Amino acid sequence: MDTKPYFEQHVFICMNQREDGRPCCGASGALAAQKHAKSRLKALDLNGAGKIRINQAGCLDRCEEGPVLVIYPQGTWYTYVDNQDIDDIIDTHLIGGQIVERLKI
Repeated sequence: MDTKPYFEQHVFICMNQREDGRPCCGASGALAAQKHAKSRLKALDLNGAGKIRINQAGCLDRCEEGPVLVIYPQGTWYTYVDNQDIDDIIDTHLIGGQIVERLKI
């Protein structure tokens, strides 16, 4: 049995939508961020089996700190504001293996 994970890293971006007025990632540009991350990884040929997967996620229960995403297997949580932040997470963490301290939560 192969013990190597199907994806080297797995990114879950919270897409939660709240109807009660509390902060939510879905209202803070999460869909655009997810599409940008997915497109960028595809352009870098870093998506697919044995590489990196970008996924939409339901509520990750940290919307008040968000928008948020989490990267596994490390379990590192980040917030972000724009595509520049997403690119920094891709370049520094996913490719470079270093934590982006300014975005870590």
